[in-house]
Amino acid sequence: MNKNIRKWMAMLLVCTAAFLLPANAFAAEGGEAQPENSDAAGTEQLEGDMSGAGQQPGSDAAAGEAVDASGQEGEVTEPITKEDKPYLALGANLTAEQQSVVLGLLGINPAELAEYDVIYVTNEEEHQYLGNYVDASKIGTRSLSSVLVVKRDQGHGINITTKNISYCTIGMYKNALITAGITDADIIVAAPTPISGTAALVGAMKAYSDMTGETVTEESMDTALNELVLTGELAKEVGDSEKAEELVAYLKQEVLSRELSSEGEIKKVIDEACDEFDLSLSEEQAQRLTGLMQKIGDLDLDLDSIRNQAEELYDRLSDIDAEGWLDKIGGFFRSIVDFVKGLFS
Repeated sequence: MNKNIRKWMAMLLVCTAAFLLPANAFAAEGGEAQPENSDAAGTEQLEGDMSGAGQQPGSDAAAGEAVDASGQEGEVTEPITKEDKPYLALGANLTAEQQSVVLGLLGINPAELAEYDVIYVTNEEEHQYLGNYVDASKIGTRSLSSVLVVKRDQGHGINITTKNISYCTIGMYKNALITAGITDADIIVAAPTPISGTAALVGAMKAYSDMTGETVTEESMDTALNELVLTGELAKEVGDSEKAEELVAYLKQEVLSRELSSEGEIKKVIDEACDEFDLSLSEEQAQRLTGLMQKIGDLDLDLDSIRNQAEELYDRLSDIDAEGWLDKIGGFFRSIVDFVKGLFS
């Protein structure tokens, strides 16, 4: 090939690659981008609260020592103090040692506990609200999950941090809390040892209701817990908690915005969503999801909150997809560089 022609081709290829690549595509290599607040535990079996395991012999929590909560999910960026007038919902069966650990994780000085508004979540309440969706033997005999809730200004949204919660993800909590009619709050969920955290939703709803005076109806609470458990089961079965969260958020938005109510209409939307998100559900899963969406359609929910939550999940997954796209483009660029080197070799 003529030397001048080879140079011209090389310049053309380099310019084409530079045009296609955004500036941040030239970032250093060496690691994969991880989705923010990813939680692989969303695909694990229920444990702790749902099995009655609770405190493990020989654990740090059993000894009353500080628990290493590193790697936890977190969206609450500002400390919640007593001046914020938060409400605290404690598991009624925490031992003194466990309670000390939980308070530490929530950022509360045990000596100042009397200065907080405190309510307790009992095991009987867990059975009352979770019993329709989880076998009684898995709910166990002790209530351990605890929650700190503070009301924020309108438009703040729901921000959640979890500590020692091994099953419920932030997306699962958010979806369910919005279904319960809760908006604009900072929430920290904590446990003395890694447990499922499913029962903590009861505490969050009770604390929010007492704090604001806004009643969380029995229907809303039941539907929210139904959603939390079903989302967790779907996450385990499809092997992707984020896709399960996104699917449920999308369906809620579609059902409410289009005012769908019949079983046939909702099933059709579920089928379309599964194609969109590349998911395969069994007939039983689709049926249970249909039943949940019918219950959600009967609630008086804030469509804007539902839509905002769905869009937040879409944005998060779009960012993850973009990282994958950049990896592919980066590979393409490296191939061009190799090709150009070959032209001059």
